[in-house]
Amino acid sequence: MIVVKNINNNVSLCLDSRGKEVVVFGKGVGFVKPPAEIPLAKIERTFYDLNSQYLSLLNDIPVKVIDFTARQITAIQDTLPYETNSNLILTLADHLAFAMERAQKGIYIPMPSIYAMETDYPLEISVGRRIVANLEQEFKTRLPKGEVQGVAMHFINARTGQSNQAEASIEERYEDILERTTQIIEHELGITVQRDTFSYARFATHVQYLLKRIFDDTHIDSVNTQMYESIRDEYEAVSGCVDRIGEYLKSNWDAELTEEEKLYLIMHINRVRSKEIE
Repeated sequence: MIVVKNINNNVSLCLDSRGKEVVVFGKGVGFVKPPAEIPLAKIERTFYDLNSQYLSLLNDIPVKVIDFTARQITAIQDTLPYETNSNLILTLADHLAFAMERAQKGIYIPMPSIYAMETDYPLEISVGRRIVANLEQEFKTRLPKGEVQGVAMHFINARTGQSNQAEASIEERYEDILERTTQIIEHELGITVQRDTFSYARFATHVQYLLKRIFDDTHIDSVNTQMYESIRDEYEAVSGCVDRIGEYLKSNWDAELTEEEKLYLIMHINRVRSKEIE
């Protein structure tokens, strides 16, 4: 493995013997200067075909969480009747790291109903339960029950080669709403959102979860008013932005956001905002 670029102390972008790009994990591999070769004994894991826009995420996710996620996907892959996108390792690791961060702060973000999802995606719900249980045991962190659905959604979205015309039409509608939502964020918060970054791809995925719930009429509302009001006061500008998005959804799609769904948007829009003003 020839080093092309060091991402952090333990992760490097390399070329293998066939000239293919590969992301290499291993303790201290980032100290090997390009274009030197990394000793095979130092390499712990390799990942091919990762989208370049996701590589910066490797600086944000703890190595232990990435390693845990890789082990889970490896153990589960053979039980799935489909292939998954190569980027699942990073998108799922990012979700799990953020889920643990939220749990430690006592913040709950609503997820799709497990009962509604279990009918359509029993295998993915089973996978979600397994991964959440393993994470709680390994990291000694208790996650909300809704994280089972969150993990399941990552596997559903990572399926490759499975789409139809109806799904494509729905995706187009979601993309139109996402773009208008992004324009509202830019106007209300005075920022320019870079649409080719991982942080935006992550935001887009969570907006898709929200839209699916709205149009399937499976709203989430746990009446967590005290938490909603606290977060609303803490992120006043973002909350105002969410109000504008709610007005847009109501006037154009006859869809109303519950307080829980507004809380969901506040948290994810704030992440996008934080990335853009860094």
